Amino acid sequence: MLELRHLRTLTALRSSGSLVRAAQLLNLTQSALSHQIKLMEERYGAPLFERKSLPIAFTATGMRLLALADDVLPEVEQAERDVARLSQGDKGQLRVALECHTCFDWLMPVMDAFRQRWPDVEIDLVSGFHSEPIELLRSGQADLVIGSAGGPEYTVFPLFRFEILVVLAQKHRLATQRRLEAADFEGETLITYPVPEQRIDLIREVLRPANVRFERRTAELTVAILQLVASRRGLAALPNWAIKNYVDYDYVLSRPVGEFGLWSDLFVSVPPALAAKAYVSDFVGVIREQCARTLDGITLLS
Repeated sequence: MLELRHLRTLTALRSSGSLVRAAQLLNLTQSALSHQIKLMEERYGAPLFERKSLPIAFTATGMRLLALADDVLPEVEQAERDVARLSQGDKGQLRVALECHTCFDWLMPVMDAFRQRWPDVEIDLVSGFHSEPIELLRSGQADLVIGSAGGPEYTVFPLFRFEILVVLAQKHRLATQRRLEAADFEGETLITYPVPEQRIDLIREVLRPANVRFERRTAELTVAILQLVASRRGLAALPNWAIKNYVDYDYVLSRPVGEFGLWSDLFVSVPPALAAKAYVSDFVGVIREQCARTLDGITLLS
């Protein structure tokens, strides 16, 4: 029988554009997803999409099932939210604190989508960026934190893994290198957000262990950091999604760190009392779904 999971598979393929990212979005292994698709195609006696197309191009059979998914899934999801409201209440509050400066870039569309789904849940940002946002949870000034994983006293929802890239000017002395190593930063100026050094992955994971000497300069805004980099005032290390447009338009260059790159994981942390709320898990789901669709180079965490 055709099941809801089959329809969700098709919409995940459409929104993510690839088998790999769809499997991440559905919390399946790629082999499990491929097996599910194979069984569907055997049932209907026709392929659902073109195998060598990127992004995925659906066949007429796939498009018809997608049309069904577009009719059915929103109704099912709305019914599930309505049931949650009846059992848990339809009002609440989510005060969101950010540890990650660049998260703001993708968070606004997520919040807009969430408000449409939960109009009676008040969602807002705690003013400013916070190097120790978990303290805001402890003091009751925030309900949810987006950043590194909170302590064992909090419930943690995984979001995604992303690569941190070094950003440098077009004519920087290191521009000809394919990747940068710790020693390349000796004597350089590193432009960062005004947060403690232990919160900066490049410093904590790469430069300090190698005893590299460097200067540090800070700026509040991503665009200000990139302007300083383009003006050859120093280097920066930023998430891949935050710099993509600037790199695509040749405003700056980007390079990976080391042979395997420098990667970081992003989580949502909430107090246990909030973790069971349907609107909290739905907020996490909206983040994962929208970021899988719009942010290049991320890997959803399971």
